[in-house]
Amino acid sequence: MRENEEEVTIDLLELLRLLWSKAWLLVLLTVLGGAAAIGITAGLITPTYESTTKVYVMNRQDDKALTYSDLQTGTQLTKDYSVLVTSRPVIEETIETLGLNKTYEEAVNMIKVSSQTDTRILVITVTSTSPQVAQMMADQVRDSAAKHIKEVMGIEEVNTVEAANYPDRTAGPSYKKNLVIGCLVGFVLAAAIVIFRYLLDDSIHTPEDVERYLELSILGTIPLSEGEKGKKRKIKKKGGKRS
Repeated sequence: MRENEEEVTIDLLELLRLLWSKAWLLVLLTVLGGAAAIGITAGLITPTYESTTKVYVMNRQDDKALTYSDLQTGTQLTKDYSVLVTSRPVIEETIETLGLNKTYEEAVNMIKVSSQTDTRILVITVTSTSPQVAQMMADQVRDSAAKHIKEVMGIEEVNTVEAANYPDRTAGPSYKKNLVIGCLVGFVLAAAIVIFRYLLDDSIHTPEDVERYLELSILGTIPLSEGEKGKKRKIKKKGGKRS
């Protein structure tokens, strides 16, 4: 053993060669990771459905015509309308009307409110594990919110632009996204196993290893016959582990 601590280095080229030689393991665990992700997605994650409805908020300053000032003011108040849609009176009325077995917090987490750019159109989207519940809840939230907005903001009209649709396709989970994540996890795990074993390997494999780690000159090598290759023993390096 050397008295001074050795400088530890990693041969990146050798590491890349090692990873290439273990390509079968990388491919195997990548495929298994993707298969596991698909299995978990299909068997353990409950599908969700989304239903969307849209409303248009009308706020005229007089009874004659819709002015530019009306449009500008309405656009500025869109965020206020969005807050009112998810307010407690609206959500609690929705829960009571539909007879939902949910708390306010659970119900409000199912609702997403957004607005289309430079418009007064509010988009209300409800996500549920049941397509029927998603549709009914979206319609009821829209109706309850329209009434609440009129009362609070003094708005004349909140018109329905688009009724809630019946979702015939799942909105989640995403099989493609989970497949990519599963394959990536499998690949990283395989690479980590190969690299970890490489870092812990302190045996001599080639004559160059003797010169590199033991700093001894090689006078010659004795080739092994086919029968002796299987019985070859590994020699431990005296210079310590490489990492």
